[in-house]
Amino acid sequence: MSFKIYRSASSVFLENTDSPGHFRHVDEGFSFDELFQSEDPRGYVASVFESASDGEAIDPGTPFQAPIGNQEIWAAGVTYFRSRTARMEEAESAGGDIFYDKVYDADRPELFFKCSAVKARGHMDVVCIREDSTWDVPEPELTLAISSGGKIFGYTAGNDMSSRSIEGENPLYLPQAKVYKGSCSIGPCLVVGDPFPPETKIAVKITRGSEEVFGGDTEISQIKRGLDELAGFLYRSNEFPQGAYLMTGTGVVPDSDFTLQEGDIVSIQIEGIGVLTNAVEKV
Repeated sequence: MSFKIYRSASSVFLENTDSPGHFRHVDEGFSFDELFQSEDPRGYVASVFESASDGEAIDPGTPFQAPIGNQEIWAAGVTYFRSRTARMEEAESAGGDIFYDKVYDADRPELFFKCSAVKARGHMDVVCIREDSTWDVPEPELTLAISSGGKIFGYTAGNDMSSRSIEGENPLYLPQAKVYKGSCSIGPCLVVGDPFPPETKIAVKITRGSEEVFGGDTEISQIKRGLDELAGFLYRSNEFPQGAYLMTGTGVVPDSDFTLQEGDIVSIQIEGIGVLTNAVEKV
């Protein structure tokens, strides 16, 4: 048994995925912080689901807030060969390409802080590109929900917005390329359940007006590192009393002649989770 958790502005909706379309509306008694702190997250959700009242089916076009309490969101980089190639390409002129080549094969992964809970955007909210950037892309990523004890118990879709021009100018500019207003969205829901199969697809589509200007997909199996390995490195010599989210890197990168524009619509779909959709603004 697994569950999908949707968060609206006023309440939480739970769906039993064994009975698709069976939603329950939770007015009280559910806390994302308690979920992430639980020794049995799935049991916690099941208990809340059993005591909740039946609710109406959810419209996929409904805006949802990020499924988060007080968790930090972190991200892993260069976990796919395609990402390694793209990062080397963008950093070549600055002499930084060697670092991306080395980290792909290194024992220690690249991990970086992405977003605090209050800055995370949700489904149908806006994500942003920087006004001082000239080359911007979304990064569709399977995102892990990790308990305060370091256990992976859930999954959501994530958009790790990135300025390729800023990071490519100098790898030391990565925080500015990755961490800014509207640079992170997760959703549309949090799935609490078993790990997804390796062939699970991660897809992205970008539309501009009525035209699709980019599309692509990959599979979880293409991630070079194990998910437990990534979570383990995140928790090394660190602590997350309310748990954490970890984006696992991207394997879908547009060619170097593509950049996002204000008004674009980014849709990220992961099998078993759903579609995370965001409009693009410039800040």
